[in-house]
Amino acid sequence: MNKRLSFLLLIVLPIVALVKSFASLDWKISLGYLLVVSLITYAAYWHDKRRAQTGGWRIPENTLHLLELLGGWPVAFLAQQVLHHKRAKQSYRILYWLIVAAYQLVAIDYLLNWRMAGSVLGK
Repeated sequence: MNKRLSFLLLIVLPIVALVKSFASLDWKISLGYLLVVSLITYAAYWHDKRRAQTGGWRIPENTLHLLELLGGWPVAFLAQQVLHHKRAKQSYRILYWLIVAAYQLVAIDYLLNWRMAGSVLGK
């Protein structure tokens, strides 16, 4: 599948959930937060790629995953494609895709008024 199409399909549910949440959140703060996390995530990927090429100190994978978990996963996807970085190591990719899947599930559950979480919690 085309990488651009894959990316667009991955961000649809989280964007719809985010727009729905704007009714209860300050949208300026939410977008500002996402912008900052996105910039930091891309910069971290770029820095790690450069260090990998020059043999310098690398950013720990756990740090990159934390940035993805904090909301930087869409930019991490783009950085992986543009910078050709972190695309081959299977263990890294598995955790990355688990984070993406978690975002998809949370977005679906939010859009369904937390029905899945409610059934798990017995509500």
